[in-house]
Amino acid sequence: MKVVIIGLGSIAKKHIEAINVIESENQIYALRHSKESLPVDGIIDFYDIELIKEINPSFVIVSNLTSEHFKTLKKLLEFNYPLFIEKPLFSGVGEKEKELVRAINDKKIKTYVACNLRFHEGIRFLKKELKDKKVEEVNVYCGSYLPDWRPGKDFRKIYSANKEMGGGVHIDLIHELDYLYWIFKEPKSIVKTFSSKSSLNISSVDYANFIWEYETFYANIILNYYRKEPKRTFEVLTHQGTYLLDLLSNKIMFNNSTIFESKQGLKDMYIDQMNFFTHHVIKGEKFNTIRESYKVLELCLKD
Repeated sequence: MKVVIIGLGSIAKKHIEAINVIESENQIYALRHSKESLPVDGIIDFYDIELIKEINPSFVIVSNLTSEHFKTLKKLLEFNYPLFIEKPLFSGVGEKEKELVRAINDKKIKTYVACNLRFHEGIRFLKKELKDKKVEEVNVYCGSYLPDWRPGKDFRKIYSANKEMGGGVHIDLIHELDYLYWIFKEPKSIVKTFSSKSSLNISSVDYANFIWEYETFYANIILNYYRKEPKRTFEVLTHQGTYLLDLLSNKIMFNNSTIFESKQGLKDMYIDQMNFFTHHVIKGEKFNTIRESYKVLELCLKD
């Protein structure tokens, strides 16, 4: 399998690892900015995006800075290869982004935007479990400590901390908005609050609160970069009782009794995601396409 990667950062390396688990014989090419870039074992470097046509890959992974996604995807539109795009799709929403999404869709380019929590076994269990339940209230929480995200690196220099690079907890943790949209579809209305008031002293949003209104219930979503003890939960109050999923332990409680446990780890989710992409999306199945992902991005960013 031939794969081209644009943006060889930490997330890209997780996708490479997943590819190599799925298939042993691969040729992986990385578009690099400079010939002085440090080589990576098993990766073939190239320096001109036009060479993608000569490489003729099975698909292209777009995992560069969010702020660079627009110009990258606009160029890739010419080549018509399947696209595996790291979330978030863009750093903004507007006419030019909407037009590009429309152009990619019109050319029938196969796309998937990587929200790996759609492959979280606890979330998948709840999606099925809630189908016939009367939902009364939803509470989503995701908080962790940004300086711990990439040990050995100055957190102030990574994209997450910098507004101008497309960072911010509201868009960085768009996973939470994505799985709510996947399960409950589009809300009727949205109220949101973004702020940067914590002691992290960064330019990007470090706290976000969304209230999504549905026909019969409200969903409250809180995201932050400054919680030192990580917490990631999905709570659903129903007429029958309360479901509480701890995404970090992959355990679901219903009325204080355990009803689901899984040993699935983060690496397993990346493998499941890439396996689905290579065996289903490339063959034409639609799942979190660029069009759907753009809708979630609008829910996140649009006033």
